[in-house]
Amino acid sequence: MDRILQGTAQHSNGALTIVALAQEAGVPRNALTQRHLDLKNDFYAQARARGQTPHSEIRLRRQIVELKELCAEDATELAQLRTDVEHLVRAVNQLTAHNRQLLHVLSQPDSPVRALPTQPHPGRSH
Repeated sequence: MDRILQGTAQHSNGALTIVALAQEAGVPRNALTQRHLDLKNDFYAQARARGQTPHSEIRLRRQIVELKELCAEDATELAQLRTDVEHLVRAVNQLTAHNRQLLHVLSQPDSPVRALPTQPHPGRSH
């Protein structure tokens, strides 16, 4: 632990990580993450006390910033989609009302509106 904190690592890359600490100590990583949590916590506490930020914390802080940015983008997109849905619902309601009016006019015997014959769509069998 002291070698890593002093920047004189001999058996690891010297990063402020549990992986590097385990390599430096010559023990499996899970020895520090499962059986010796006190050593892991002490390592991080000493790193912070020296004004150093553990690499895992730096990585996590970076991820938090990225996730907050993504969340803000998602919120903006969601607001736009909600607005789009409102406009589409209004358009569907207007078209439905207009269609009803046309069907009513078409159903009248003396209607000036005539239905055009539909043409078959390519690829469809009739």
